[in-house]
Amino acid sequence: QVHLVESGGGLVQTGGSLTLSCVASGSVSSINLMGWYRQRSGKQRELVAVVPNSGAADYAGSVKGRFIVSRDNAKNTVLLEMNSLEPDDTGVYFCNAETFWTDRDARGYGKDYWGEGTLVNVSS
Repeated sequence: QVHLVESGGGLVQTGGSLTLSCVASGSVSSINLMGWYRQRSGKQRELVAVVPNSGAADYAGSVKGRFIVSRDNAKNTVLLEMNSLEPDDTGVYFCNAETFWTDRDARGYGKDYWGEGTLVNVSS
């Protein structure tokens, strides 16, 4: 089991910045990818940015160049630095951790974990 706790959401004006933080606890050694998704009003949950244990981050096209995702593996934390925010960025942002492990018979298992979400509200 992995438990995720987000913080850092809030109200910001257009063009402003916010940084979201997510701390993981529990079976953190099974995590192989962490990142952020969001759900905007009337839309399905969508990927914002994810970063694997090793390798490059992946961003949604709408946030590329404005958002930066980073991980601090020593602190089991993933950050999302959001700059040049637009009203269309308003939504609930969810932290995600993708886990993978194998049993003693070398069978692989995977599971996604989610935080409860933090609201980002960008005023025009």
